[in-house]
Amino acid sequence: MSLAGSFVAFCVRFDDEGAEGLPDRRLGRVSPRRSDASELGRMCGLFRDRYRDFTVKHFHEMLVAEHNYKLCYTVTRLALQAAGLVRETTLRGKHRKKRQRRPLPGMLLFQDGSTHAWLPGTSEKQDLIVTLDDATGHITSIFLTEQEGTMSSFTGLAQTIAGHGLFGAFYTDHGSHYFLTPEAGGRVDKKNLTQVGRALAQLGIRHIQSYSPEARGRMERAFGTLQGRLPLAMRVRGLTSMAAANQYLRDTFMAEFNARFGVPAAEAGSAFVAYAGPDVADTLCVQEDRQVGRNNCVA
Repeated sequence: MSLAGSFVAFCVRFDDEGAEGLPDRRLGRVSPRRSDASELGRMCGLFRDRYRDFTVKHFHEMLVAEHNYKLCYTVTRLALQAAGLVRETTLRGKHRKKRQRRPLPGMLLFQDGSTHAWLPGTSEKQDLIVTLDDATGHITSIFLTEQEGTMSSFTGLAQTIAGHGLFGAFYTDHGSHYFLTPEAGGRVDKKNLTQVGRALAQLGIRHIQSYSPEARGRMERAFGTLQGRLPLAMRVRGLTSMAAANQYLRDTFMAEFNARFGVPAAEAGSAFVAYAGPDVADTLCVQEDRQVGRNNCVA
């Protein structure tokens, strides 16, 4: 009903019933759309017992996926706040303008590693290696390893090429397995290549270096999301070994992450190109030059 209609109805009730007709007749009635109290109680109990360290958004996703929960996020958040289980959030300040994404998948991919206690039930830290498409925010490779390095970079590249094809450019930090840096804190050497740089050159992929975390903002934000969600998701599934965690990452988590946090590309199509060369493993490996001396000795 419009504001004018409400005012007319208000005047008619006053003329017919006097002051007694003015109070809102809905007061004291229970809305038929009111959430079921037992379901809210079940939800609060699950939060206290199993999901206390989850964000409300992540908790609501788990409820829907694992516990046949039907109530909306807002009702859930308000009920948790009313029960004193979570604090009311304040509005965040405005962020700086984000760099525009590439228009097509496969034009630019990021790769980086994050050291964290990813496996639940242990204080030991592992490295999570993630390869991420810029246009869509989709993860193309994700796995845990003892230590980031040349072989972990090769693994991420191999999984990405096997799943999607060759791509245009590869954006990384200037770690020693990506670039040689003659002077500490200086510019990278683009003429003398590391094994990763050599492999990218052989595959025709442009290697772009970053000199600050701010320049890799999209990757840093992805790791922030992963640190807030992945250890908790593995904990509720009882995954405590690296082998079990990597199977979960490959078979389940990557697709769920991409569906939840991925975005449509700005343009239709793809810049990924099917790989048709020799076995890619022959390129994504450590290659060494051998020289035969005049005395038939190999160096």
